[in-house]
Amino acid sequence: MRAHALAPVLALSIALILSGGRVRTQEAPSAPALTDEQMEAFLLKARIVQSRPVSKGVTGSVRATLTDGTLTHDAHVQSIDQRKASFQGRDGIEFNFRDSWHFNIAAYKIDRLLGLRLVPVAVKRSWRGTTSAFSWWVDDVMMDEGERLKQKLLPPNMPCWTEQSRLLRMFDQLIDNSDRNIGNTLITNRWRIWAIDHTRAFRFSKTLRNPASLTGIDRSVLARLEALDFDTLKRAVERHLTDADVRNLLERRDAMVQHYKQLGEAALYDRRDPAGGCSGT
Repeated sequence: MRAHALAPVLALSIALILSGGRVRTQEAPSAPALTDEQMEAFLLKARIVQSRPVSKGVTGSVRATLTDGTLTHDAHVQSIDQRKASFQGRDGIEFNFRDSWHFNIAAYKIDRLLGLRLVPVAVKRSWRGTTSAFSWWVDDVMMDEGERLKQKLLPPNMPCWTEQSRLLRMFDQLIDNSDRNIGNTLITNRWRIWAIDHTRAFRFSKTLRNPASLTGIDRSVLARLEALDFDTLKRAVERHLTDADVRNLLERRDAMVQHYKQLGEAALYDRRDPAGGCSGT
């Protein structure tokens, strides 16, 4: 499993009240939110004061504590950048295998182009002489998807949860993420989903892995998806993706847009503000 170390599920700021498997949360007041630009600047410039290995994962990632003298916060540092002619994965042998920190940054940039806000801010920065991805460490993590399933917990607002889950499935197929698992899908105490660890995304497929799982999409996200073009994507991802990667993504995008249009109006919805999570009924 490749993910952040779990925050304690029974944190002092959270009271879990189980009723028929459904969970309600009591949330502590949140700190003032930073913009993406502020987070990027912090990750790029703040001084690293401490680091330790991430307890989960197979890529040797690190949890680093940074400070700028006013703010102290952690970052998830991934330096892996491997290429293999073949790799034995969960789904069999994969040829031309890539596992790269570049894809964390590309995933973040594409997430923001679509207005999803499922992926933490990520920047390029040197770590002990090696160029790496520094991603904002997700705050207020209550559990990951594996823990939720193990405890058989249901969110208090299932329609909201379904909206988030549908968008995550869409995003993973758009970026051809071969490594989404229950450990790198994080859930905050507001029942907001965060998707981390995209180093094995951006495979080479030009077709969708599982179009049947794409059952709905936010209207505004669909509009942004349809409007994507090569130049816009290339500017956003810079050198983190090749031209071929971008063209493959657009091939998948075309199939995805066609799929949602075939589903019709019943598949469209207007998502609530993702920052609020799904803690309300």
